[in-house]
Amino acid sequence: MNLRPDPTFHASPKLAMQAPVENYAFTVMLSPDGSQSDGIAVIDLKPDSDTYGQIVHTVMVPNKGDEFHHFGWNACSSSLSPLTGHAFLERRYLIVPGIRSSRIYVIDVKDPLKAHIHKTIEPEEVFEKTGYSRPHTIHCGPEGIYVSTLGGAGPDGTDGPPGIFIMDCETFEVIGRYEMDRGKQDKHYDFWWNLPQDYMVSSEWGLPPQFENGVVAEDLLSNKYGHSIHFWDLRARKNIQTIDFGENYQMALEIRPAHDPTKSYGFCGVVVDTTNLQGAIFTWWRGDDRTWQAKKTITIDPRPEKPENLPPLLQGFEAVPPLVTDIDLSLDDKYLYVACWGLGEMHQYDVSDPMDPILAGKVEIGGIARGTKHPNGKDFVYGPQMVEVSRDGKRVYWTNSLYSTWDDQFYPDDEGGQMVMARVGEDGGLELDGDFYIDFPKGLRSHQIRLEGGDCSTDSFCYPSV
Repeated sequence: MNLRPDPTFHASPKLAMQAPVENYAFTVMLSPDGSQSDGIAVIDLKPDSDTYGQIVHTVMVPNKGDEFHHFGWNACSSSLSPLTGHAFLERRYLIVPGIRSSRIYVIDVKDPLKAHIHKTIEPEEVFEKTGYSRPHTIHCGPEGIYVSTLGGAGPDGTDGPPGIFIMDCETFEVIGRYEMDRGKQDKHYDFWWNLPQDYMVSSEWGLPPQFENGVVAEDLLSNKYGHSIHFWDLRARKNIQTIDFGENYQMALEIRPAHDPTKSYGFCGVVVDTTNLQGAIFTWWRGDDRTWQAKKTITIDPRPEKPENLPPLLQGFEAVPPLVTDIDLSLDDKYLYVACWGLGEMHQYDVSDPMDPILAGKVEIGGIARGTKHPNGKDFVYGPQMVEVSRDGKRVYWTNSLYSTWDDQFYPDDEGGQMVMARVGEDGGLELDGDFYIDFPKGLRSHQIRLEGGDCSTDSFCYPSV
């Protein structure tokens, strides 16, 4: 424990943007068939280094079949909240859950080149203390580590709804469930909060039988995946309002609130509109009457395609859906990045006016029936997926795997894992860096990225920018 707050904790987004740039990235490597162990790759991001853009260390876990997906830090800027009792923690440990095994690894990355497993939490502890399974998204809060889950109890994770549980941020012991009153919430995916305003927002994907063996076409076409977001009183742990986007807006996934804690709005990405295969972004906000509202503000059209060029799942539609699978918001709340995993496109929207986003830039790479190569001439399989924006907003990193069984459905002829980076223009716009290209070891795919010193997807700020 430090004697003063970790210097990578920042009270406001503006201070975070002025902090030193990232030196390393930590990226998930997963074995799609469980024949190898999953792991974390440490990637050198120092431009003047002889190993820039290379994997310089790996942490491979001893078990197989975990399927790493999302992961996050043990502590972040939320530790500077006046409510916290943990202001002197270090941003030192990565909390890495296995979405299939329900096992959780705590990895010490204080020295990135000597990163190692600090503790393993076996699934039985998660089951016994929470009644949840399939841990998914990690956020560090003032009083502990919050972990969202995709499954409830029982072998198939459907004995009761999934939810959020809390871990001790020093001992890493599982404490118990978060929810006191979940209201209408019966599925789960992402969540995020605004600490000073004391609210949280959560979203929905589907239950384990709906995603573990691939997308269930019948459930998708009958609109049985998640299509709502839920607003919570953060401290009371109570669902105070649910907004249903409409049952055709299937899979309401990533939640991205404005970073400025004085603002009461944010964005949610929707994978597909089953009436027309469009992708969508909804802006949500709190009205003058203190109730929450939401409106679709971005629509992304599918691309017509010959059936013979499509995977079997899409041949009847004769089109490639955008498949919006991840979004990320720059720390100045100006640019929203939208990964269109199906089209093979990364979009940049100017959201200075969150009710009227404007497309400011676009990169094409990968994609169904397209397979656009990297500027260096090498393949980028699948499409842009997990996206991470640097604190200063000048670099955007992304990888390509969605979820092993879904990769195989939508890209049945592809295999591999890559990570790339695009540079952001002074007035917006995106351009792929032709020299930055990570090709992960054979048999391993790449998923989420976390940047050393924190990033736009993990920190919750306590004070407004000045």
